[in-house]
Amino acid sequence: MTLTAIRSFFYNVAFFIGGTLMAVGMSPVLLFPRRAVQGALKIWGGAAIGGLRWFIGLRWEVRGLENLPDEPCVFACKHQSAWETGIFYLLVKDPSYILKKELISVPFLGWYLSRAGAIAIDRKAGASALKGMVNGSKDRIARGQNVVIFPEGTRSAPGKPGTYHPGVAAIYKAVNAPLVPVALNSGLFWQRRSFLKRPGKITIEFLPPIEKGLDRKAFMKTLQDQIEDGSNRLADEARVLYPQALPAPSEDDEKSS
Repeated sequence: MTLTAIRSFFYNVAFFIGGTLMAVGMSPVLLFPRRAVQGALKIWGGAAIGGLRWFIGLRWEVRGLENLPDEPCVFACKHQSAWETGIFYLLVKDPSYILKKELISVPFLGWYLSRAGAIAIDRKAGASALKGMVNGSKDRIARGQNVVIFPEGTRSAPGKPGTYHPGVAAIYKAVNAPLVPVALNSGLFWQRRSFLKRPGKITIEFLPPIEKGLDRKAFMKTLQDQIEDGSNRLADEARVLYPQALPAPSEDDEKSS
């Protein structure tokens, strides 16, 4: 086994065993208000992400904090790994993730997410799912929460954008709040469904909010262009600094995707 594989093994063991023990040990907080539950998730996220530094040598940085509005907003984030599913608890005040309802059924994890104010969506429900997403976002913004959505709906490999779903456009149009695109390069170091975690530095960047009033087509193009261009730029920077990062996709990979 390589050193990276050995480090990844110990991190994965610590992540699952330690995470389970923390979830059970902190479960009394589920009886308390939402903010207390979010505090527990912040502790869990800090431990999981801190463990990456200790076991793997994987650090992280934040850029674009000057682009954060002084009011509740919607964050439309690139989705490349499990890393970003917890980072917003550490970065912004009172986040509410939009997620698939199946996660709410997972013991402990689902209970925490539900009590923290997550917006659970049945992706098979069609128009009613879209309505629930929009109404849920309106409700969270009105309560002073920030909403986090992954427009692709699932993780995609660096350099290979997934399908940007129109639900984010419905939220943009209906919710009276700024929408902030978020770029990142986490997939270079923590791939989807990958045992290996690579050393280096993940960068997440808040981009300027998208102006209000765009029609759906213009908004979707602007959002995808900003997120993909930003994420590709961060990936290019990281590959120069960290040769061990996931290589750029080859021409053959791009043709087959």
